[in-house]
Amino acid sequence: MENPVAAVRRFNRNYTKWTGLLDEHLLASRFGLTEARVLYELAARKVATASDLIAGLGIDPGYLSRIIKGFAESGYITRERSSSDGRQIQIGLSKKGEAAFRPLEESSVKAVERLLGDLSAADREKLVASMALIESLLGKAQDTEEMTLRPPQVGDFGWIVHRQAALYAQEYGWNEEFEALVAEITAKFIRDFKPARERCWVAEKGGRILGAVFVVEEDTETAKLRMLYVEPAARGSGVGARLVGEVIDFARATGYRRLTLWTNDNLTAARRLYQKAGFHLVREEPHESFGHKLTGQFWEMALG
Repeated sequence: MENPVAAVRRFNRNYTKWTGLLDEHLLASRFGLTEARVLYELAARKVATASDLIAGLGIDPGYLSRIIKGFAESGYITRERSSSDGRQIQIGLSKKGEAAFRPLEESSVKAVERLLGDLSAADREKLVASMALIESLLGKAQDTEEMTLRPPQVGDFGWIVHRQAALYAQEYGWNEEFEALVAEITAKFIRDFKPARERCWVAEKGGRILGAVFVVEEDTETAKLRMLYVEPAARGSGVGARLVGEVIDFARATGYRRLTLWTNDNLTAARRLYQKAGFHLVREEPHESFGHKLTGQFWEMALG
């Protein structure tokens, strides 16, 4: 077996060469790598404090201070005192900053597309899975940030539909019928949302979505858990149990008498999670959906 330290160093040398990370100015822009990462964080977060950026990037505070000062002098950022905490300064991209970031983002996307251009679809899937594994293994040793559950933001719903469709296609071979189903469920949730009776939670850590779940009103006494999903790299870390627990607590506090869900018997990890949470199997029905012969399962939990 190759020495692990030597293997990681060799990978890093090749990766930085392939992606051009060692160029003085990233992607033919005027920005270096760290400056580009700060711009990306501000674009993704919309507003952030210096503490947010330090935690998110793992950057030296003094180095960040110099970058922020340079961005302010160039007119790339706005700075305003927080209305909720006067000690904090909220930093955001100005219109000029957004204009400077846009070609950098577009060039980054094109550079990665060129890097992946000669790979087959199967090899791309292997690459993505391998990168997720690297993130998971190294992240466990380095990550001290806690997972949070938050309401969905604009763009999250589309992401949830995309990820569920992609994951179930990769893991179970389900076709576009499943994507249509989750899109319909999501559209109905947005269109007919009942704030006092329904919720969606997004699990997030370090700015990355780890999973999501919905709870909707089935009738005046019954709530329904829908569309639970957890990213592969986050499975086994308690994300699914936390999301299911949030649904149960909300349904009970809202006054529902029972909580139901529908799943399929081949989703063994999800079924174990539901059973452990206190759901019991009510009935099963065979059906042909998503390009496969499946057995649907109806689960229920009494909340009274």
